[in-house]
Amino acid sequence: MRVLQSLCIAFSMYSRIPMPKVKWTEENMGCVLCFFPAVGAVEGLLLYGAGQLMVLGGFQNMFFAAVMTLLPLLITGGIHGDGLIDTLDAMGSWGDREKKLEILKDPHVGAFGVMGLAVYLIWSIAVWSEGGAKLLPVAACGCVCSRALSAFSVVTFPAAKKDGLAKTFQEQAKKRAVQLGQLPWFLAAAGLMLWLLPLPGAGALVCGLLTFWYYHRAVCARFGGVTGDLAGFFLQVCELAMLTGGAAVWYLCR
Repeated sequence: MRVLQSLCIAFSMYSRIPMPKVKWTEENMGCVLCFFPAVGAVEGLLLYGAGQLMVLGGFQNMFFAAVMTLLPLLITGGIHGDGLIDTLDAMGSWGDREKKLEILKDPHVGAFGVMGLAVYLIWSIAVWSEGGAKLLPVAACGCVCSRALSAFSVVTFPAAKKDGLAKTFQEQAKKRAVQLGQLPWFLAAAGLMLWLLPLPGAGALVCGLLTFWYYHRAVCARFGGVTGDLAGFFLQVCELAMLTGGAAVWYLCR
C-alpha cells in the first residue's frame, strides 16, 4: 500500500496526470524518487503515441516539431521548465554562491530565464523538425534516462541549501534504495534505445552522460550542491542534449 501511495505522489508532484489523493507522510515520501522514472516512462509512451498518430495523420515538419516540443510541458505542468528558468537566471547573474541561491528562490522571472527558455524551445523545434518521427524512440527513452539520473543526483550530490525540496528528499528518502532503484530504469531505457536505434541511440546516450558530468561539476562549483530547481534544469537540458545527439548521428549516418 505504501508503494502505491509513493507512486501516486510521484505522479502528482511531477505530472498533470490525475492520481488519487494520498497523504504526503514521511513514510510515503521516502520512496517517491524511486518512481520518478516511471513518470518519464508514461510521458515517453504518450510522446511516442502522439507522434505516431501525427505521422498517420500526415502532420510533419514544423507542426510536428511544435507539438513534440510543447507536449512534455503539458504533461509535466512545466515543473521542470521552472527549474530551467530559475537556474538560467541564477547562472546569468554572475553573482557569488549566495546570490545565485537567492535568485533560485526568487519567484520572479528574469531576463536570462526568458531568453534561455526561448532558445531552448526554438532549439527543440529545430531538432524535431530535422529528425521528425525518427527521434521518437530517443525522446521516449530519454524521458526515463533523464529522470533516473536526476533522481540519483538529488540523493547523491550534496544539498546546496539547508531547506528546500532536494534537502527534504535527502532527509526522508531511503537513499540506498533510491540510488539502486534508478539503475534498472536507466539500463532498461538505454538498452531499448540502443536496440531500436543503435547509432543514434549511442549518440544520445553519450550526450546525456556528458550533460550529467557537466551538471555535477557545475552545481558543486557554482552552487555548492543540488536543489530541486537544479535537478529540473538538468532534466530539461539532458533531454534536449539526447535529442540533439540522436539527430546529429542520424544526419551524419544517413
